[in-house]
Amino acid sequence: MKDVARVVEPVNGSDGAEGLHIGHVRWTICAMLFAATSINYMDRQVISLLKPTLQHSIGLTEMNYAYIVDAFQLAYALGLLAAGRMIDRLGSRIGYCVVMGIWSLSAMGHALANTAFEFGVARFFLGVGESGNFPASIKTVADWFPQSERSLATGIFNSGANVGAILAPALVPWITLRFGWRAAFFSTGIFSMLWIAWWYRFYRRPANHPTLTGAELRHIYQDATSQMGPDIPWVRLLGYRQTWAFAIGKFLTDPIWWFYLFWLPSYFSTKFHLNLAHLGLPLIVVYNVSAIGSIGGGWLPVPFRKLGLTTAGARLLAMLLCACLVVPISLVSSLQSEWAVIGLLSLATAAHQGWSANLFTTASDMFPRSAIGAVVGIGGMAGSVGGVLLATSAGWILQMTGSYVILFAIAASAYLLALLIIRVLAPGLKKVEFSV
Repeated sequence: MKDVARVVEPVNGSDGAEGLHIGHVRWTICAMLFAATSINYMDRQVISLLKPTLQHSIGLTEMNYAYIVDAFQLAYALGLLAAGRMIDRLGSRIGYCVVMGIWSLSAMGHALANTAFEFGVARFFLGVGESGNFPASIKTVADWFPQSERSLATGIFNSGANVGAILAPALVPWITLRFGWRAAFFSTGIFSMLWIAWWYRFYRRPANHPTLTGAELRHIYQDATSQMGPDIPWVRLLGYRQTWAFAIGKFLTDPIWWFYLFWLPSYFSTKFHLNLAHLGLPLIVVYNVSAIGSIGGGWLPVPFRKLGLTTAGARLLAMLLCACLVVPISLVSSLQSEWAVIGLLSLATAAHQGWSANLFTTASDMFPRSAIGAVVGIGGMAGSVGGVLLATSAGWILQMTGSYVILFAIAASAYLLALLIIRVLAPGLKKVEFSV
């Protein structure tokens, strides 16, 4: 309640004139989250780009690769159980530094691997570290933004996933062709170390930030009294339908993004016979468009609210639109044009990111600040469990049939099913009220 109390105090001599300029420190914080998420996704995508190379250099098979992906996602799922609560307890400043330190060392550790098992071990610890990124980011957005701005802020930082996925195919082939695949794994750690120093030096909670104006602080906490809440153990959160709505939504749709991230390079290599030097352009196009979808999807509820819809109604309508835009991905396997495939994949990944920005924001729509990290952790764990199941299935399907038809059909239908379940379990995204 200390943060809320400061809102009503005169800060920096605030008066009516100051109210004309709210300030933008919160958007600088959002930019830092964007950078962290970019690094996060760049680190995790390196192995998918190097899959064809590793198949030749260490004899990696489809099932070996599926098990390596499973190791990451299993660790990610388990890590989220602890990461959400750890971020709630330590706070974003320290918690973020810890998780990024773990994933950076693990990402560089891939350079020491020589077998599929060793890659699996490195991948497991990468999953442990990376599991903290989204709980920390969502909690930070809840701390720094009023409810009306959260989906846009989430869409902006979440678009870092696309930037990371763009940077990886731009940098990894260049580094690999000149210095070898081990250098590609090692080089990404440099970005992480620079970010940790930036975050630790600059980040503070709003009430303690030295450059935050009183007007911006009041703007951030304009709905603070309705957003505070008691500290609730994560096990107790499982008793709420809203938790299950969020978790099932993640379980059904997160694996689709994992599938794109880990299998698209292999898909383009197999279907269009693209080598490492030519894989970059299709992936860069797809993820550039998906970045637009992330920001646009986060912004989408704003005009819907101006049309008279409630916050919940605008959020759900935005999610419905995104879910419908994914459906054409089912046609990809029947197309022979590389650019037609790139177009449909771009639409689907953009729609996924718009969906994701709004799904993440439902956690802060339905839960008070004190529980957001834990709820996002539970949902992320569910998404990773779904990712493990899809990765294993993808490895088996591709090894047995060599066809992506079933996998793209799953991708096309997952979002509409998820939205239906969310509407049933959490009608109107009703706010949870905890009894003390």
